[in-house]
Amino acid sequence: MTTPTPKAPGSGAEEKRRPSVFWPLAAIIVPAMGLLARVEVEGGENLPRDGAYVVAPNHCSEIDPLIVAVAVWREGRAPRFMAKESLFRVPVLGAVLRATGMVPVARTSSVGGSRQTIESSRTLVQHGRGVIVYPEGSLTRDPDMWPMRGKTGAVRLALAGGIPLIPVAHWGAQEILPRYGRLRLWPPRRRVRVVFGEPMDLSAYTATQTQPATLVAATDVLMGRIADLLSGLRGLPAPAERWNPSAHGQKETGRLEP
Repeated sequence: MTTPTPKAPGSGAEEKRRPSVFWPLAAIIVPAMGLLARVEVEGGENLPRDGAYVVAPNHCSEIDPLIVAVAVWREGRAPRFMAKESLFRVPVLGAVLRATGMVPVARTSSVGGSRQTIESSRTLVQHGRGVIVYPEGSLTRDPDMWPMRGKTGAVRLALAGGIPLIPVAHWGAQEILPRYGRLRLWPPRRRVRVVFGEPMDLSAYTATQTQPATLVAATDVLMGRIADLLSGLRGLPAPAERWNPSAHGQKETGRLEP
């Protein structure tokens, strides 16, 4: 099984109670999202109360990061995301990203990118923080909104620090903001369901965790878990084969993970 993550003092559910920059953000975002969506959270007990974690959700709408952030905040954890490394060098914005504990991600799979993954993983463990990583890297291109082929960033981050990897699925956000569409304000408070799955058992991958084939295999299992959770929410069977944009002549733009 995944190596238990050391618990950092003052981490876990205290993230929500401890004064931080997340308080004013939550004071704005949570009520605003409450006007748009009725967010229902299932499986919240699978999100660790303390220590580091990696949450890996499906991505079907530009608004779903806010949906997932609200769900994570409700469970007592501070929602942090991966952000492009270049953004951390932007004046003011970079300072905000660092202050909130956002995680930088390199756009290449170079040695430098691998080193950054290890450093980011150590930081998460040291401070007992969690991070939300979209393994698809961009909005799904699947015509029926199922999770498409994943990138290896979430798995690499979890394996590097023995961090729990939590698959997550949500459904309903696309009714508020359709993929590449316009925001729908009516009717208000559309139902959006979010389900946290059980942490993945990554023990079979730890010995060869730096090998590309291992990372791809583990990521495929992760995407299968996310698809299964989404299948439960939608009441439909997930496709046996995940959508591959390159195989359909689509550019994989907007990717944040190597």
